Amino acid sequence: PFTWGKTAHKAVYNSAVLEAVAQMALLTRQINPQSPKLKDALIKKHFERKHGPDSYYGQ
Repeated sequence: PFTWGKTAHKAVYNSAVLEAVAQMALLTRQINPQSPKLKDALIKKHFERKHGPDSYYGQ
């Protein structure tokens, strides 16, 4: 994945945050494979707000 920031420092920081969140997700699934996943409606909402026909974020 790509990360961005207003400065190079902020972009690197955002990459580190993304890496930490990904590690937490991996460890959670390793500890408890039945841990709840995000609901499809929430995933769709966040996708559609940027990529849907009525997008309002990230233009």
